[in-house]
Amino acid sequence: MSPRAPLLELRQAIVPQGGRRFGPFDATVQSGERIAVLGPSGAGKSTLLRLIAGESTPATGEVRIDGQPNDRWSLAALAERRAVLPQSHAVAFGLPVALVVGLGRLAREPDPARPQVVRDALRAAQAGHLHDRRFDSLSGGEQARVQLARVLAQLWDVNRGLLLVDEPLAALDPALQMELMDTLQAHALARGLALVAVLHDLSQALSSFDRLWLVQEGRMIESQLRADVNALPALERLYGVHLHAQPWPGGGVVVAPRRAPSSLVP
Repeated sequence: MSPRAPLLELRQAIVPQGGRRFGPFDATVQSGERIAVLGPSGAGKSTLLRLIAGESTPATGEVRIDGQPNDRWSLAALAERRAVLPQSHAVAFGLPVALVVGLGRLAREPDPARPQVVRDALRAAQAGHLHDRRFDSLSGGEQARVQLARVLAQLWDVNRGLLLVDEPLAALDPALQMELMDTLQAHALARGLALVAVLHDLSQALSSFDRLWLVQEGRMIESQLRADVNALPALERLYGVHLHAQPWPGGGVVVAPRRAPSSLVP
């Protein structure tokens, strides 16, 4: 492990899945960076995230965290360095909410701080009132908040870690989306965590992130694109649509697709 190494490094990583070949992926992430992963449905964004998380093994190339290949980390050590928030929020059994959040702390057993960290993480995720509920009694949005609290708890006392999220706020209303994205950003900033998020919301990507990774047809076509309005031409090519960006008072930008005149129905 080298303190001078990038926090995350993808080196010509290729992963086969479902009869397809994804990659090669080449990119680096430094501590504290915020990366939005964008691309059409089925392009390989979630596959890329699973590769980074260590849930998939590259057929060739490698993924490194702090200069060390993923396959050289023990599962416990990797759990203390990176947390993953997947698209699905399902839990197989009717577990208490406090236990679901506490699962993020299993690698630290014995963990006397766990009860307090669980409560703090739930409050940070706007879910403190759900502490004594059963997970299977919650709405989809409430389950999303509890799972967010789980990954916050996992990296609560970690510096220079990696927070991986896959469409983390899709089930939530717009106001709560903004609040919880702010929570993710603040959590990462306070601890020097890198945040890598698969998104479909272009406004969110350009307003809340530093850099964009563009994924198309199973490969990364861009990894150094700054997340600002100058990225619009590349995003138009990526999605095959015309885009319009409007600065938002107080900061950020709103991005909306617009039809070409020839595509309008008379």
